[in-house]
Amino acid sequence: MNQHEFELILDGICTALTGEAGDKIFQTAGQFERRVREVLQDAIQGDKSIAIDFSPHPQAFPDIAVGRFGIEVKFTLNDTWRSIANSVLETNRIESVEKVYLVFGKMGGTPEVRWGDYEKSVIHVRTSHVPRFEVELFASRSLFDLMGVSYDVFRVLPMAEKMLHIRTYARARLKRGERLWWLEDTPDADHVLPIQARLYTSLTTAEKTTLRAEAALLCPGIVESGRARNKYDDVVLYLLTYHGVVCHQARDLFSAGSVANPENDDTGGVYIERALKLIETEMRDASLRMDDALFVEYWGESVPPEHRIRRWVQKADLLARDWIPSRSLFL
Repeated sequence: MNQHEFELILDGICTALTGEAGDKIFQTAGQFERRVREVLQDAIQGDKSIAIDFSPHPQAFPDIAVGRFGIEVKFTLNDTWRSIANSVLETNRIESVEKVYLVFGKMGGTPEVRWGDYEKSVIHVRTSHVPRFEVELFASRSLFDLMGVSYDVFRVLPMAEKMLHIRTYARARLKRGERLWWLEDTPDADHVLPIQARLYTSLTTAEKTTLRAEAALLCPGIVESGRARNKYDDVVLYLLTYHGVVCHQARDLFSAGSVANPENDDTGGVYIERALKLIETEMRDASLRMDDALFVEYWGESVPPEHRIRRWVQKADLLARDWIPSRSLFL
């Protein structure tokens, strides 16, 4: 069976199932997928070399293997051609399948069943604990077009290389002030975002100091003038996206009297300078242990651990307006 012949079979399956859905809609994904298998089996019964499996592995991809062709079945009760699809990992890929198609049952609005080329239908990747593709029939541009790599090349890449493509794609979609929820190139990286959110004010003093040091290191923009807008945005986003910590008043992390002048000695000076001076040791420690991916994300460059403090000072000197960080910090 060649590709043209198989696509004619898909035409027939979709026409038949659209007719059935017009009489009575399919109620569940399982019911619909089984009916796809039944109609497909009838359509290819003349080809004794192919048998449709009615008891496949529950995580098999695609759902139905038909020789070198495969069908991934999608179903919705809503009026949309969009759906979450399989994991980017494709751990249970049926290796005999070379070309994958979608058969999509849309029961909302006017019930209809249509098919499409799988590669052309993948439009997005959702970045959760296991990144998953998102598909939409009749999309104007596919995810693989946007990433500049074909599906057949992408699917056989090691996961670390897949994540490089995905992270580049995800970062390109960020709006001003947004950060990625995840940074790792591999799905088994050490860092996991805590499920429960915590308030910064509920942390221990030691935890607060550690997080202030990490945030200050990643976000040298905090040394800018007090009139600078959004200078604490990255601090808030880092605490939230990497530690699950909600901070209502990020400014107070560095300019409140309790952190910049704990002795209440009224000697004046620049509060942000004094606050940073008090956490120099913690910032040095953070510079040696924090993931390189964080510096690439927040600084836009990879810097060896032993050079991070020096690079931070250089950045801070360029950003500060009312004082010169290199004259008082990390001497």
